[in-house]
Order: sequence, then structure tokens, then C-alpha cells
Amino acid sequence: MKFEDLLLDINGFGKFQIILIIISFIGRFTLPCHFMLNNFITAVPSHHCALSGLDDVFGNLTQEQRLVVSIPQQEDGGPSSCEMFPEPQYQLLFNTSNMTNTDRIPCQNGWVYDHSTFTSTLATEWDLVCDKKGRNKATVTIFFLGVMFGAMTFGSLSDRFGRRIMLLVSYVSAMVFGVASAFSTSYGMFAMLRFLTGFGITGIVIVSTVLSVEWVDIKHRRLVGVIDSLSWSFGNTMLPLIAYCVTDWRWLTIWVTLPLALAILTWRWVPESARWLIAHGKLAEAQFYLCQCAKINCRGGFESTLKPEALSNIVVTQRKDRTYSYIDLVRTPKMRRLALCTGIVWFGVASAYYGISFNITGFGVNIYLTQFLYGLIELPAKLAVYYLLDRIGRRNTEVGTLLLVGLCLATNIFIPRDMPIVRTTVAVIGKGFSAGSFVTVVLYSSELYPTVVRQSGMGYNSFLARLGVSVAPLILMLEEVWRDLPQVVLCLLAILGGAVASMLPETRDRYLPETIEDIEESGLAKSSDVDMAQTLFRSKSSNKTENIF
Repeated sequence: MKFEDLLLDINGFGKFQIILIIISFIGRFTLPCHFMLNNFITAVPSHHCALSGLDDVFGNLTQEQRLVVSIPQQEDGGPSSCEMFPEPQYQLLFNTSNMTNTDRIPCQNGWVYDHSTFTSTLATEWDLVCDKKGRNKATVTIFFLGVMFGAMTFGSLSDRFGRRIMLLVSYVSAMVFGVASAFSTSYGMFAMLRFLTGFGITGIVIVSTVLSVEWVDIKHRRLVGVIDSLSWSFGNTMLPLIAYCVTDWRWLTIWVTLPLALAILTWRWVPESARWLIAHGKLAEAQFYLCQCAKINCRGGFESTLKPEALSNIVVTQRKDRTYSYIDLVRTPKMRRLALCTGIVWFGVASAYYGISFNITGFGVNIYLTQFLYGLIELPAKLAVYYLLDRIGRRNTEVGTLLLVGLCLATNIFIPRDMPIVRTTVAVIGKGFSAGSFVTVVLYSSELYPTVVRQSGMGYNSFLARLGVSVAPLILMLEEVWRDLPQVVLCLLAILGGAVASMLPETRDRYLPETIEDIEESGLAKSSDVDMAQTLFRSKSSNKTENIF
């Protein structure tokens, strides 16, 4: 008997599953806020060298005249951000032409910032501009390095100790480190706490997704996957509104972290994965949660049939007491190929998605509006994905969305820079397709990996995705080499991801694999084999089914 057959008896999508999805939604709301938080807390407002200490030299000059004689002009006519004259150039009061041959020195007394948009950012707090601007940009990479290592850690620990307890650990650690980072007294302290925040918060992503998928039946897996992803889109849309109202980086960090307090309070109603319990021989606990599910879903009468002895027949493994690890992802040939393919796809998806997301100032439109549009476009994109996942399948949806992302990125290369509205529109459309590819690959991967290493598989894929995220800011910096080089690189990564995704098997209407033996016995099938397996599944008898491969 398959676990899905049991879910049909106790209702694989009833009140029990809806409660779980709502609780997961609460915790997941803060994820995009923290992932995109750097767009606002690391913003660099207009600035120029401070002229404090020179009042005796300037005499009765107005503030505007002081800037003219002390700071060189940039090409746009504004004062230089990082340089000043060693001595006041009074002749500039009569000749406004820029003195290109005059000596210049770095700012000596700090900087003056424009606070009309941001009350405070990391740049204004610790003067992370000019020769220190690299530290400001490194904040993004530091956070996602924490996310990257957290993904590997939580993936392994969730397969070893269970989904439920590790979800609580992720909630609490992200809450503690997130709030603590807002009280940092130095950049070094902030960077360390930001790394730990990323490390803790990533568990919410991989644990809640897998937990939701493992509790629903085949028919509703795509719905759950899309709903989980909509929490991300909702957070992405709300973030610019929150940031617009809260312009101080410390308070903004606190506000986007506070929803985790509610998530911690509601954790008590989160069930453990019955699939994981059965796979690890904890049949009594699995029976408890399955009976809870049947009771809440108004399927009474099944308590007497849900005996531990009966549950032991659901998963047959050679060693139920065996401890699985990341080594099992590459120990056998067909699992190794699966891990390689999904890893490349996740890297390509994340690089393209965040490469577009981080570039909110590159199109000449207000950053709040750009971020809002980036979040808003995800809603129709994911609703379209919900339709396509069953209509054309997971594989075709993933391939199609990634290729369309590549097309949008390539199109923007040829659109002139003096057309910011058009460029932003194309970028927003590309962001929609990239969001569709992300929601698809999360659901798709959770269906590809067997239960015994599903969390490890998601942790490994999340690790590579966060590696792609960490690389995204560096890709954007390639514009210093060639203006359109970032678009070219992101386009190629999206196309590569789509090409590799086409090599994966289809999982539509398939049972989730439970063991590594399920994968190795049937393997990563070719396209024709997958179609045949799908036909066999749809014509299966009630007692014998094909697995997803």
C-alpha cells in the first residue's frame, strides 16, 4: 500500500491540511522581506564630502557657494561624492566650468547625506561609501552565505531529527538573530548577525515546503506548492510598502522580523510528517498524527484500522534504522544524476531570479515602485503556473518559464537606456517568468526526491540556489566591464537551466518515491519511458502503482 492510498482514506486535502498551509503561510511571509531587505537597508543616498571645520575659511559664503568652491562637479552637474579640493577654489564663483586639472583629495571630514528618501541606511550609519562601498555590497553576499550553509544544515538535520522540531529551531534562531542585528553597534557585528539570520531563516523555506507536500494527496500537490509560493509574493509586495513607511534601517529590520513571533506561537499546531515517521520506523507517532488528520477531516472510523502493524507495510526498506545523509545523494548512479541535474537547474533559476530582483535601480524608476511591481507580477505568474503544472506538466513548465526569462533578459540588451519605462516593463515581465520557474522547481524537486532523503535533497538544492544568489550581485558588477554583460550572463544561466530541466522526468500525477531503491530500480527515465510510466499510472489497479520514475 502506498502512503497516497492512505491519504485518500483520511482525506488528503481537508481541514487538517488547510490549517497546516495557513500556519506555514504565516512563517513564510517574512522570508522575502529578509531576502530583499538589502535593497533598502544598503541603499546609498546622494552624498558629498562634509565641509565641517572650514567655517573660518569660507567667511560669509552661502552653503551653495561653499559647495561650488570646495567640491568638484560630476558630469551631471552635481557635487562629487568622494572627492574635494585641498583648498577652496574661489575662482569657481566666477567661472562655473569644471576644473579638471585641479588637485583633488578624498573626503577628509566624512560625508553629508540626502535623507529625503531614507532616514538611515547601513551606508549612512557607518559611512560605507567611496573606498568602503565594497563592505556595503558585501552585506548581500554575507547574508546569502548564511542562507547557503543553513540550507545544507537544516536539510540534513530535518531528515535526521524530523521536520517539526527543525522548523521551530529555524523560527526561533531567525527571530533572535534578526532582531539582534537591528541593535548592532558596528558593521562587523551586523555582518555576523546577518549571516546567522540567513543561516536560521533558510530552514523555514525547505522544511515548510516539504512538510506541506508530504501531507497532501497527488491531486492537490500543485495547489499547495503554488499557495506556499504566494506567501513569498505577498511578502515581496508588502516589503516596499513597509519600507516606504519605515525609512530607518534598524526599525525596518525589526518590523520584517516580527511576524516570526506569531509563527512561533502557532508552531504547536504543526504536525510532524507521517511519511518521515513511517520511513524511520516511528510507527506509533505516525499513527497519532494520522488519527489526528482523520479526526479533523471528519473521517472517523479509521482509527481502528490505522494500526502500527499496518503502517509498517507502507514503506519497505532494507534497514529502517539506517541514518541517511548527503552522501546518499551521490552514492548511487541514478541518484547522482538526479542531484546533478536539479542542482544546475536551481542554480540557474536563483541566479536569474535574484539577478533581476537586485537590479531595482538599474532602470531609472523609483525603487519602491520597481520592488512593488516585481512583487505584484508574481501573483498572475504563479496563478498561470498553477494552471500549467497539470496542463503541460512540471517539466515543460520549468523549461518554458526559464527560456522566457532568457528571452526577456536578451531583449533588454537591445532596448536603449533612455527608455527606462520600456526596460522596466520587460524586466518586470521577466521577473514574473522567473518567479514561475522558482515555484515550479520547488514543487518539482520535492516530488523527485524520495522521502528518506527528500529534505537533504531540498537542502542541497537550496545550497546551490543560494550560491547562485550570492553570485548574482557579482554578476551585476560586471557592468563595469561591459554595460550589458550582466544581462548576457543571466540570460545564458537561464537558458542553461532550461536545457538541463528538459532532461528530468515528469512527476505529474505520480506517487512520491519513498526510498532510494525506488529511484534506482526505475531510474531517471528517458522521455519515452516517463510517458509510458504515466500511462501505466493512469491505468493502474487499486493495489499496484508505478512510482514517479
